[in-house]
Amino acid sequence: MDMEITLPDVVPAMTLPNVTFFPRALLPLHIFEPRYREMLRDVLATRRIFAVLGLDETRTQRIDLNEPPYRIASVGIIRACQKSENGTSNLLLQGLWRVEVVEILTDQPYRRVRIRALASVPLGNADSAARLREELNRLIALKQRLGAAVPVEMTNFLRGIDDPETFVDLAAFSLCENAALRQKLLETLDIHRRLELFGRQLRSEIRGLRLQHRLQGRLPDHRISDN
Repeated sequence: MDMEITLPDVVPAMTLPNVTFFPRALLPLHIFEPRYREMLRDVLATRRIFAVLGLDETRTQRIDLNEPPYRIASVGIIRACQKSENGTSNLLLQGLWRVEVVEILTDQPYRRVRIRALASVPLGNADSAARLREELNRLIALKQRLGAAVPVEMTNFLRGIDDPETFVDLAAFSLCENAALRQKLLETLDIHRRLELFGRQLRSEIRGLRLQHRLQGRLPDHRISDN
């Protein structure tokens, strides 16, 4: 799929808070702002491609930059779009490429950015990567058994993914609750390192869940303060 589509040097972009978009992920979006309605009309009439940039909250106080984005983002293609009678639209965007935002060209009538594609660092040891992927599968299943909100459908889907990069990107997009780590995983081009970082986070979350269970004892959630 990626080889059939050429990445433009300049793309329209949405800058969204609390969103980290990954290659291969499916992101549902509700388009209602006038600027993004216009963007969507233009995108559908051309390549159906645009970028989703995460809003860098640490730079929002800068008066010289509106909606400051993170430098690393993803570009996707619209796979489905349904327009409502009130002019809003619901669409499904599929991630294609990791990219670096080289320059913000304009914000009028909507944001357009110059980008360059980023290639992941190839895995040096396929066997080691496979072991890391299996360990992540085990940790995700354990987190689920400990009561975390992990959809069964997602865990079953991830078990069927052999490619380590696809696995960790989709797992991070769907299951990583830490917004800062999600962005860090997106920015980490070394796939092996990406797998290790996510595994470290899962172990930390599992330790927290086990501690919560020990503190709670046999009391139900609504009576945990009585323990």
